[in-house]
Amino acid sequence: MKVLITGGAGFIGSNFVRYLLNYGYRINVLDKLTYAGRKENLKGVLKEINFLRGDITNPKDVDKAIKGCKVLVNFAAESHVDRSIKNPAPFLKTNIWGTQVLLGKALRHKIDLFIQISSDEVYGSISKGYFKENSPLNPSSPYSASKASGDNLCQSYYRTFGLPIIIIRPCNNYGPRQYPEKLIPKAIINAIKGKKIPIYAQGENIRDWIYVEDTCRAIKLILEKGKIGEIYNVGAAQEYRNIEVVKMILRYLNKPFNLIKFVYDRPGHDFRYAMDWTKIRNLGWEPEIQFEKGLISTINWYLNNENWWQKII
Repeated sequence: MKVLITGGAGFIGSNFVRYLLNYGYRINVLDKLTYAGRKENLKGVLKEINFLRGDITNPKDVDKAIKGCKVLVNFAAESHVDRSIKNPAPFLKTNIWGTQVLLGKALRHKIDLFIQISSDEVYGSISKGYFKENSPLNPSSPYSASKASGDNLCQSYYRTFGLPIIIIRPCNNYGPRQYPEKLIPKAIINAIKGKKIPIYAQGENIRDWIYVEDTCRAIKLILEKGKIGEIYNVGAAQEYRNIEVVKMILRYLNKPFNLIKFVYDRPGHDFRYAMDWTKIRNLGWEPEIQFEKGLISTINWYLNNENWWQKII
């Protein structure tokens, strides 16, 4: 089966490309190669895929990339909340208009399955309990609002045009090749360099963390066994406060806690994300990588791949 993976040179996308190749899938990758999409992320597998540099908002680029594909998995997105607060426009363009272009082309080319990779952030914050797939969307940032809009577009194309859609909402991913604007890679790199690690407020915000390989397994299972028209939450039941995560990193690297620097909280900062993922559990999926193990593996990857992140910082 031939699959188009948009945003396949980004963090989760590039890991998913590598994962699918192990199962004999033929893969086209479409990526604009903006700051977080890096061709280096596909090093070692470029000869096994068809890579096209292009923009999902450009219909001609999508036409070239989608040709001959039966499945489209859309990872392409502007994804950093802080950047969306400073400049929302690129998020609206890519995450809404880009999704619409992909949906239209998927309909025209009669794609068998369109998988939209969304985010737990579309639900907003929850102090107790867990969001289910039918919970109301309540996004807090321009980023999460743009992702919620993309989800609504996907559902409209399913209901109006019969386009076979599945939406996947993972919790916070971490692992190799994550761009160092995110909490875990930023903390690791700053700790390695002996630099201050900024943490919003007092670091009490809670996130459910999932190792990227577990996410890749979940997406593949849904690709093969998911029900058309459904939404699947992908959680891991591994909730930690941000301050706890950073202290784990510092302990492992034998660095002092005084590298932590508390900074003013960002506007609209969600306190806690947590989802009920019974639906995908019923398909036979469970996360396999415990957070402590995955975090150590991630730290070691950044220690052993300094050339990768030195080019960025």
